[in-house]
Amino acid sequence: MTIQVTACRTEYETNPVGLDERKPRLFWRLESDRRNARQTAYQILVSSTRERISREEGDLWDSGRVESGESTHIVYEGKALQSDTSYWWKVRVWDEDNQASEWSETASWAMGILERGEWKAKWIGRKAKPDLELQPSPYLRKEFSVRKGLRRAVVYATALGLFQLRVNGSPVGHLFAPGWTDYDKRVQVHAYDITGLLSEGDNAFGAIIGDGWYAGTVGFLGRHVYGERPFFLMQASLEYEDGSQELVITDGSWRTSEGPIRYSDMILGETYDARLELTGWDRPGFDAAAWEEPDVRAGYNGILSAAVEPPIRITQSMQPASVRRTEAGTYIYDMGQNMVGWTDVRVKGEAGTKVSLSHAEMLNPDGTLYLDNLRKAVQQDHYILKGDGEERYEPHFTFHGFRYVELIGYPGEADLSTITGKVIHSDTPVTGTLETSDPMVNQLFSNITWGQRGNFLSVPTDCPQRDERLGWTGDAQIFARTASYHMDVSRFFTKFVGDMIDCQQPSGAFTDVAPDAGWIRHKMWNTRLNWFAPDNAGWGDAGVIIPWTLYLMYGDKRILETHYGAMVRWVEYLTNNTDGLIRPDYANYGDWLSIDADTPNEVLATAYFAYSTKVLAQIAGALGRTADQDKYEAHFASIAEAFRRAFVEEDGRIHGETQTVYVLALQFGLLTERLKPLALARLTADIRERGNRLSTGFLGVGYLLPALTDSGELEVAYTLLTQEAFPSWMYSIKHGATTIWERWDGWTEEKGFQTPSMNSFNHYSLGSVGEWMFRYMAGIEADPNAPGFRRAILRPQPGGRLTSVKASYDSLYGRYSIEWQLSDSGQLTLEVEIPANAAAIVEVPGKDILLDGKPAEGGRPAAGQEQGMAVELGSGKYTFTSTLVSRQSLNV
Repeated sequence: MTIQVTACRTEYETNPVGLDERKPRLFWRLESDRRNARQTAYQILVSSTRERISREEGDLWDSGRVESGESTHIVYEGKALQSDTSYWWKVRVWDEDNQASEWSETASWAMGILERGEWKAKWIGRKAKPDLELQPSPYLRKEFSVRKGLRRAVVYATALGLFQLRVNGSPVGHLFAPGWTDYDKRVQVHAYDITGLLSEGDNAFGAIIGDGWYAGTVGFLGRHVYGERPFFLMQASLEYEDGSQELVITDGSWRTSEGPIRYSDMILGETYDARLELTGWDRPGFDAAAWEEPDVRAGYNGILSAAVEPPIRITQSMQPASVRRTEAGTYIYDMGQNMVGWTDVRVKGEAGTKVSLSHAEMLNPDGTLYLDNLRKAVQQDHYILKGDGEERYEPHFTFHGFRYVELIGYPGEADLSTITGKVIHSDTPVTGTLETSDPMVNQLFSNITWGQRGNFLSVPTDCPQRDERLGWTGDAQIFARTASYHMDVSRFFTKFVGDMIDCQQPSGAFTDVAPDAGWIRHKMWNTRLNWFAPDNAGWGDAGVIIPWTLYLMYGDKRILETHYGAMVRWVEYLTNNTDGLIRPDYANYGDWLSIDADTPNEVLATAYFAYSTKVLAQIAGALGRTADQDKYEAHFASIAEAFRRAFVEEDGRIHGETQTVYVLALQFGLLTERLKPLALARLTADIRERGNRLSTGFLGVGYLLPALTDSGELEVAYTLLTQEAFPSWMYSIKHGATTIWERWDGWTEEKGFQTPSMNSFNHYSLGSVGEWMFRYMAGIEADPNAPGFRRAILRPQPGGRLTSVKASYDSLYGRYSIEWQLSDSGQLTLEVEIPANAAAIVEVPGKDILLDGKPAEGGRPAAGQEQGMAVELGSGKYTFTSTLVSRQSLNV
């Protein structure tokens, strides 16, 4: 078929509203059922009205024919964009035969409020009750009139805290808006087109505001970290057919009241008294005579920026797997999956009856909920019935991490239909699939996915159940590549990088957590070496590693350009705090939660210092800053030399002699060619001496299997992947894990539960092995010379006990898929699919290689393999077969 343009997006989004990027980037995909389909040119039209674009008029920008194969990150170069204005666009392309496609479907975007002076709204809230520690959630309302001839209505809303917006009784927006930022620096503004919800005559806005991260409990840092109580800001723009405009803004004319939400805290749960419900409060005609005037805040000194992160939503509803009644008359439900969200309950009973829902990840040996690991968190929601037939309840401004739910005080007989689990997270669409011949490996993939789901909630948190839930940067950087395969995290991590930049210290140091939430102050009070509180090795380095990951996976050069200065300041800070380029022994975390293997902090810190410098050199090269590239490459070489001089002996022994020191030295390129095999031998010897088991913690585990595979020890990597004895990934799976545990020893047969002071059963860091599963086991790799999967490297590496792997990845260009099967006789069948306007270097292991049943021609030897062929192919589906003589022939 003729090539077809699909999936038009602006700034990674489909028809976004409320952008503040003045030169937004445009994206599209191409589809074709023929091989080698590619784009050779494109033309973009952008118009100020839908009518003009339908007539193929580009009154704001007509790019003309542009000779280019690029279909991502195309920067708008038309007339200046205006606040609160919608734009329409379409694109057509020419293929490799110079045949033009049809125009794409019309896409759109709308700009938000671009200038601070255009904000007319005021921050409004409700005065707190001084006698209550946990405050009722304020309800706010405003009636307004709409004239005839309404053409467009957009509302811009945000909060210091959280908000739920309603228009004429209908909910608008998503959960936990506006998300978590460093509120002292910025708050995100969300924009919604509400044209279809308004009618001529009387209308009403309603809003409920919650404490959220702003005024509620933030981890173990306590309450009121940013402010004492929440405030709401909203500005609605009504545009009429005659060209006139009206604004509806938050100000002193609104009215406020408390209501049925007696408190709702992200860490301490919620109490809801249905007897206090305000029926009709969010609709016109409600009698609000008894409501109060709002408290109007004087102002806000931070930045009001357009929301970047994807919305938080309920993405799945789950019914319990089982239920049992306890001797105490309560009901304990097993959801069958450790999840994050809350419980929806159905109940009938007398007014004033209180029903409680308690949530936990695990059960004690006696079958009761294991709550010890929650620390000060209270994962309980309480509902007080109004006594009006069947009632349904779910909380508003809190969430829980749980597999088990105890239903307490339920009137009547509960069953499996009484509760429903609601799964919530930042709505990052699934992009990666993976299935193997091994059910336990498949369960590992599922556990990694659920761990990501449960911990990606506005920021990448470390756990969803206890009193923490902070955005630890070290955890995020080691998992970022895995996350990018599993889901589309382009916007999620773009926002998080912004959080890290907001927290960067004047010295150039990046913080351990982002948003900071007072963590720097907390650390400086609690560490003897307080000058180094914010820059732990492997944590601060996230400020360089995550932007580079976004560039590799999405081709996002803008994020490198935007934050290049911040990354330079980080490397300069590290350099200035060294002794002969050796970083000091100050790190509080090190290779966090390693098993019987203490990596010396100065070795780890210096290795990561070198790696940040190496990545910065690559970033400079990607941006065309050749002088900087040369500078940082030379700097990296000097650090590597200092590392070897200080820590590496002539026989390859590295100070500390842990698996992690060898893994980081190999993966970060710190060793000479002579030292590499010596270090590798010591690494594999340590693994064998431990009974083919790992010992790496958070920072080592993500590089362990790649280091082994890149060094020719593929079978050792597979052995570790499928090891079932403790410590291993499979050990937790054998004992019922449905998410990744925080610690290898979170629970063991010998000792039971680990210390409850830090023992999460949903913590993604050790799931960073997912990167190896995609890049090595399945073989879907981004080519750094054509980032964003403009060209992929498809390099499957069969091994271990697996006989088949099937995987796919939805890139910005479309879906790459790969499936390999290995017969008992060593016959390999490999099927690959490459999307239109993309290419792949396919590396096929073995000998007697056939492509679509014919001898493969035109290839070159596969890199680092004794046998095999590498061939570059354009789009389409291809089938290869080969014969694998031995496992060693697979090693790269």
